[in-house]
Amino acid sequence: MASRGERFADWIGLKVGSWPFIITQTIIIILWVTANSIHGWSHWDTYPFILLNLGLSLQAAYTGPVLLISANRQAQKDRQLAQKTEEEARATLLKSIEINTECHRIMKLFLLETRRLKQLINTLQEKQ
Repeated sequence: MASRGERFADWIGLKVGSWPFIITQTIIIILWVTANSIHGWSHWDTYPFILLNLGLSLQAAYTGPVLLISANRQAQKDRQLAQKTEEEARATLLKSIEINTECHRIMKLFLLETRRLKQLINTLQEKQ
């Protein structure tokens, strides 16, 4: 079962790795730069937009490790799924071998019975 932090990392990974996030972030950056570049408005972050750079740097500093946590968790889930699939494939193979062996045994019995029946038919025909 995933911990709260792992679930949060997965959620962040889904959001950050999506087009809506990229588009929203791009719009926010454009609005930020525009609002801080228009003459006559109060500028809280003048060119070269140090506060914007700080915010994006902090976002990158935390997003990277969170995405790695999510990727590691996904890799662990993939390994577990692969192991389970391999175990199921082995069980299926063993069952197939058992069935094949049983089919060969039945076929041998069938051939033996067919030979006996042919011998019996030949014996009966000779007696007539």
